[in-house]
Amino acid sequence: MTIDERINAFATLGKSILDSYNDKEQNYLWKSIGTAHIENPWFTPDFCEEAILSIAHKWLNKDKITSWVSNYPERYFAPRNPKKTGVVMAGNIPFVGVHDLICVLVSGHYFMGKISSKDGGLMQAFVNILLEVEPRFDDHLSVVKENLQSFDAVIATGSDNSARYFEYYFGKFPNIIRKNRHSVAILSGKESKVELNSLLKDIFTYFGLGCRNVSKILIPKDYDLSELINEMNSFKYLLNHNKYANNYEYHRALYIMNGFPHYDNGFVLLKPDDGLGSPVGVLFYQSYESYQQIIDYIKLQRESLQCIVSSINEIPKRIAFGKTQQPEISDYMDGIDTLEFLGNL
Repeated sequence: MTIDERINAFATLGKSILDSYNDKEQNYLWKSIGTAHIENPWFTPDFCEEAILSIAHKWLNKDKITSWVSNYPERYFAPRNPKKTGVVMAGNIPFVGVHDLICVLVSGHYFMGKISSKDGGLMQAFVNILLEVEPRFDDHLSVVKENLQSFDAVIATGSDNSARYFEYYFGKFPNIIRKNRHSVAILSGKESKVELNSLLKDIFTYFGLGCRNVSKILIPKDYDLSELINEMNSFKYLLNHNKYANNYEYHRALYIMNGFPHYDNGFVLLKPDDGLGSPVGVLFYQSYESYQQIIDYIKLQRESLQCIVSSINEIPKRIAFGKTQQPEISDYMDGIDTLEFLGNL
């Protein structure tokens, strides 16, 4: 297949997903979205729908893919000796392995996917409809639940702990090994209600389980948290989810018993903390006195940050409020250019 044929296949897939949205009962993908929570309770139908619609709009679009690949040499998409690329997929948010799948296939290599046990059947469903749209991908694509075998390169995503195992087992192969990353929001105190409501999407979408979810806010000294806390009530429905509620109740009891200072609005805890990755049901916050403190903080945490959300112009590489869960196809996890890696295999 030529690069143009591959681009057209993914664009056709995107259109098929969007066209089938109003006829879900007749589509295998939408049926899988409706049942994924049975295997993984975090994968609620609403959040699964949000993920796949974002992928269809932002990634599976001919103009966007064409613009994306145009930034790389043509040779990246016509390998003389295509490599079997093993991809170990995470299972923290719905369809988290799709970007790697697109990268590998659009570059002309072979995709060998190790599906997470927490996937809920979503990746297999995605692969099935992709093969319906373009059967020729069948020779370049396989997914398994067991260990990967007979591969030439590896892309693996996991926690800091699993990364150590990945480095041990896959270190002799060309690889991308991704670790834990977190996202922060930096507030000026001048945010509008619209911006604060958009920030809540960055915090609570997918229950806060993704690396692009804001798990910590940096606020000016003497910042009044009450307005943000009040705005959070629009997401109080998350407490109806048993696993979320259990996390919230556990940490509330823990903080009370240990005398940890925190705010509690009835469904989320705001805790002053120097850490980055807050637990489910908790949002960390930390105050600052100057923009220079912010810049120093970003430099110190650079290797652990995925997204920085802010409206402050001085903040480098900032993302607008409400946009963390709508990445462009050129936004790479851990800031590692996957196409660059694949193009140089």
